[in-house]
Amino acid sequence: MPEKQYRFIISGGGTGGHIYPAVAIANEIKRLHPSAEILFVGAQGRMEMTRVPEAGYKIIGLWISGLQRRLAVDNLSFPLKVISSVRKAYKIIKDFKPDAVVGVGGYASGPLLYAATKMGIPSLIQEQNSHAGITNKLLANKVDKVCVAYDSMYKYFPNAKIVLTGNPVRRDITELEGKRTEAIQFFGLNPDRLTFLVIGGSLGARTLNQSTDAALQKIEQAGYNLIWQTGKTYFPTAEESVRNHPADQIKAYDFIKRMDLAYAAADVVISRAGALSISELCLAKKPSILVPSPNVAEDHQTKNAMALVQKNAALLVKDIEASQKLWETAFALAKDASKQQTLRENIAQLAKPQATEAIVQELMKLIS
Repeated sequence: MPEKQYRFIISGGGTGGHIYPAVAIANEIKRLHPSAEILFVGAQGRMEMTRVPEAGYKIIGLWISGLQRRLAVDNLSFPLKVISSVRKAYKIIKDFKPDAVVGVGGYASGPLLYAATKMGIPSLIQEQNSHAGITNKLLANKVDKVCVAYDSMYKYFPNAKIVLTGNPVRRDITELEGKRTEAIQFFGLNPDRLTFLVIGGSLGARTLNQSTDAALQKIEQAGYNLIWQTGKTYFPTAEESVRNHPADQIKAYDFIKRMDLAYAAADVVISRAGALSISELCLAKKPSILVPSPNVAEDHQTKNAMALVQKNAALLVKDIEASQKLWETAFALAKDASKQQTLRENIAQLAKPQATEAIVQELMKLIS
């Protein structure tokens, strides 16, 4: 007897921290149920409108954005955007007829989940962070389940709805074994050098970029490789800077599609402390230096980072101290093989490799 053809809508986005968990969930649904139909709903003009089609899925955009916390002209159109987006969400659900919907946070998940719950469609939220986003907090009482990556989320969500699953991560990140040679060749690097990977998140991170730019000469002279993801805004500056350094040693990219190979090539990673980045680093088992962004609600990146630092599973450099201390710390770690091994072993203990599968199982329970 052929399997029922399931239909799912996955909504949310705005940053890679929302988009990649959404794509990971979609990929896992397709792995377990190859005939499933999946539709994404995002916000017009945001990066999901590009990244989701690149991953092979159809996406529809809503005219929605966030409410600015300062006085801004954009806020005048916010009520109109909400009404327009909720109306469109109702139509999308009516036309697509999903068995269930998933919200991963971000602007678009609000109208879509609101409409779905009003229509009685089984619904699930996936919250990546230790500090819940406003959209997810507002919708928590309406949805059926909330999958989280941190305990203590009962502060934000009804306890009976919470399932501790961990964060969904793309399957290729969990399969790095034996990929280093391919990775070094892919990036065109010298295989005999220790390799640093700098990732500031999908939109880039000014502090990491400026600190790294200032350290390029020292990185070259010390004989290390560098894979540097800058984000789109800083890339023209970085591209100019790396021209003065050997092409088989210093590489800059605005965006890295093959993050599995970036992790496989890396010996030491320098990163922001977003929830998805932390989950990936745990699975990749990489010695890491975390520089929490100061521009997030309730400083939750510092809380994310400290959860690792307290277990001797990562090092932390404060954003305000990065220009002086970041590469000093990085060079010291590069020379300390024993410390690298300790960090590698401890961070591996925190990985949740079955997170994506667990989330999809919860989703299927809602349907059945």
